[in-house]
Amino acid sequence: MKFRLWIDKIVQYGSAFLLVTKILVVVLIAVGLTFKSLPLLQNENLWTILSSSVWSPLKGNFGFLPFILGTVWVTLIALIISVPLCVMASIYLVEFASDRLRKSVLPLMNVLAAIPPVLYGVWGILFVVPILSNYIAPIFGVETTGFSVFAGGIVLAVMIFPILISIMVEVMQTVPQELKDASLSLGATQWETIVSVNLRKARPGIVAAIVLGISRAIGETIAVLMVCGNVPQIPTSWFDAGYPIPALIANNFGEMMSIPMYDSALMFAALLLFVIIFGFNLISRVVLNRLEDHG
Repeated sequence: MKFRLWIDKIVQYGSAFLLVTKILVVVLIAVGLTFKSLPLLQNENLWTILSSSVWSPLKGNFGFLPFILGTVWVTLIALIISVPLCVMASIYLVEFASDRLRKSVLPLMNVLAAIPPVLYGVWGILFVVPILSNYIAPIFGVETTGFSVFAGGIVLAVMIFPILISIMVEVMQTVPQELKDASLSLGATQWETIVSVNLRKARPGIVAAIVLGISRAIGETIAVLMVCGNVPQIPTSWFDAGYPIPALIANNFGEMMSIPMYDSALMFAALLLFVIIFGFNLISRVVLNRLEDHG
């Protein structure tokens, strides 16, 4: 009996220790990035850094607005493409597809999730960029090389397909069959049942899937770096080149560190990315809790 109690205590304190360690790691990352960013923050006003569009390290100008907006553009395009497609695909797999098809597609999603990001980037260069440049952009009367935030958004959308579809399918499968049968028995069509029962009941899980997808999209580096053009400018259309924050860090870290403030500027970029993802997940958690309370 005493042995079992000791095991319970060990598990209890061990779990608490792991929780504290996890929180401490996050705090240490934030503190470390903040400390490394201090030279830039002491030299420049924070608002100037965030709102300036001039990026010229040799002249001491470190404006992060193009990188912030580049990240926003790519992420939003990826969401606009992926969320509707993944929701419809999940509905089809749960409500209309045969068991054989469902059992074939879901493992394929896991395979797509395991593909290295650099391969998505190569695919983007070989297929997405030429299609945008030669076929899609001319329709809108735009001349572009194809290396744009649109290309980055398409590649990112494909990259987050697996995680979105896998989670959405699992969530929709938890909707009780009795609720759907009750809706159908009251005269609702199958589509009306899907909208009023399936999607409404699965809404918190769908939001959680989208949150995970956005977190993945915001932090993605290599694939986006390869197709976005990496021009430090504020994109004004889908066909403009962009320069997301992760690409900035990956492209420049370790190079030109002899330039004053350059190291600190890249550390600030990492801190900014950390704050964006952490803040977004925190806000999403609050929204998700409210959806669950009113679900």
